[in-house]
Formats: sequence, C-alpha cells, structure tokens
Amino acid sequence: MKHMVTACLLSLAAFAAQAQATPAGVWKTIDDESQQEKSLVRITESGGVFTGTIEKLLDPARQDDHCDKCTDERKGKPLLGLTIIRNARQDGDDKGLWTGGDITDPKNGKTYKLRLKPLDSGRTLEVRGYIGPFYRNQTWIRVE
Repeated sequence: MKHMVTACLLSLAAFAAQAQATPAGVWKTIDDESQQEKSLVRITESGGVFTGTIEKLLDPARQDDHCDKCTDERKGKPLLGLTIIRNARQDGDDKGLWTGGDITDPKNGKTYKLRLKPLDSGRTLEVRGYIGPFYRNQTWIRVE
C-alpha cells in the first residue's frame, strides 16, 4: 500500500510538471544582447493557438513608447498591450515545441518566424525568432 501511495504521488508530481511545460503563462523577457529585463509578456492559448501580449514594461521611462518601427497594423500602437506573438501551435512532430507562428521585435519592428521551447519543467522558455538559417534566442523566465 505504501508503495502504491508513493507511486501515485510521483505520478501526480510528474503530471504537474508536464502541465507547466507549456508556453501559456506570464514571462519576464530578457534581452539577448543587453541581458536587461525588459517586460512581462502574457502568453495565452485559445483553440490550440498561442498568442503573446506585452502586459508590463519594466523600464518606467518606456511606459508611453509605441511600436513606431512596426510595418503592419501595429504601427504606432502603444507597446503596452501590443501583441508580439501570433499563431504559435504545438509542433505535431515534437510535442515539446510550439512553432508555426511569428514574433515581432518592437524595438526594430521586424517580424520573424517563431519557435517556443519550454525548458526546466516549464520554468524557462527558449524563444527563437528566425529567418531561414539565421536566428536569435532569448530565454524568458516564468513569473506565473
């Protein structure tokens, strides 16, 4: 009986860790060049599609900044509330990846193909923006 209880508890712990190994949640973004904490991004899921929106800017001097370099419908929109991740879906071949969407860098207005990969049982998120073989990675930290 004692072994069965232990096995059940371990199974529940593994399930809880798996449940967190998803991009959904609030993430602290870390700039890959400066290593500065930039913002909090909330990634949500609806019908298997993941979207990420800037929820908070961590630099008080940037609270009124806009996406002036964006070239689509987001041009001139406030960074606060700006959708930067669109249309990511869980990869059919690799259940630990979310791909197929895009990510916009509001600093330069460029949009890149996207790959999201939760690491450390979902405590961190590897965010890759790429065009062809060229890419940039950032590691975001889960806040909630």
